[in-house]
Amino acid sequence: MNKAEKSFLFDLLSTPSPTGWETRGQKIWTDYVRKFSDEVDHDAYGNAWSVIQGSGGPKVMLEAHADEIGFIIKHISSEGYLRVDRVGGVDHATARGRRVTILGDKGDVSGLIGNTAIHIRDRKNGEKAPEVHELYIDVGANSAKEVAKLGLRVGHPAVYQDAAEEFGKGKIVGRALDNRIGGFIIAEVMQRLSQDKPAATIYAANCVHEEIGGMGAMMTAHRIMPDICVVLDVTHATDSPDIQQSQHGEVKLGGGPTLTHGAANHVNVVKRLIEVGETSKIPIQHESASRFTGTDADKIYPIREGIPTALVSLPLRYMHSVVEVADLKDVEMTIDLLANFCQSILEGDDFGVKF
Repeated sequence: MNKAEKSFLFDLLSTPSPTGWETRGQKIWTDYVRKFSDEVDHDAYGNAWSVIQGSGGPKVMLEAHADEIGFIIKHISSEGYLRVDRVGGVDHATARGRRVTILGDKGDVSGLIGNTAIHIRDRKNGEKAPEVHELYIDVGANSAKEVAKLGLRVGHPAVYQDAAEEFGKGKIVGRALDNRIGGFIIAEVMQRLSQDKPAATIYAANCVHEEIGGMGAMMTAHRIMPDICVVLDVTHATDSPDIQQSQHGEVKLGGGPTLTHGAANHVNVVKRLIEVGETSKIPIQHESASRFTGTDADKIYPIREGIPTALVSLPLRYMHSVVEVADLKDVEMTIDLLANFCQSILEGDDFGVKF
């Protein structure tokens, strides 16, 4: 990863992009991919895509999601405290005492999620994690009027302030690696393909609203209507203590990207990814999904008459926290796998099931 690529990655990870307010992050993404794309465009809700024109092969879509989890202001008390609700799957058990950035009408406002000191909390009957409605944000205001002067009202979103940083040997830690690191990966795939164009026309789609149901992916798939799609998201690395691998599967950080089998994953696209991995000597870990993948793949494959789709995932420790950890070796291997997959798609390739 060179200096420009690293700068893009950390800019993308640090930029607040809660579900419904992804525009800032999407601008960083589109400004970067525009340098080497044949076309860059977006739609009314902020889904964005880059295009590399092929020489006559099928239309392939690589998809990641651009949004991150966060909070939204639900109520402002007369004393100036902000009650909140979740945006996406925030782990509210870890929320107290965290600093947040609120995206207000007059710009970003710093706040913190209140944490009553352990000395004076009522713990006589044991202590449970707070419910979401018990959380509140303190912005240093003394009244609702002072909150309003900051440009804040009900409906403004907030994200944790924790930024990404390099961690240990060849790793990265921070919030929102899920899944803006996926946006980084598909951008780097496109940069590589621009230097050696494939037969297929490749669309890299960075989609909104995944954390609340995948609506952005549906909009984009319906518009582009690719012949083949590979969804890129993160998955749970299960190599940290106290995770039952017999229940959650065996996925190792640094062990390479994972490939999901079952549900949304088309057998012929999965087969081609395995073949590309073997030919390219890229290790692939395997996961199963008995019904749903819990990703945009579920929303893309049934569009119209069906889109042959597969899910490739980047192993991630401590998902939906401010200390998500990824291994940069996995990032590079995932870029290699997806770029080589796109290069393998030739004119006349048909991934439909044959009877």
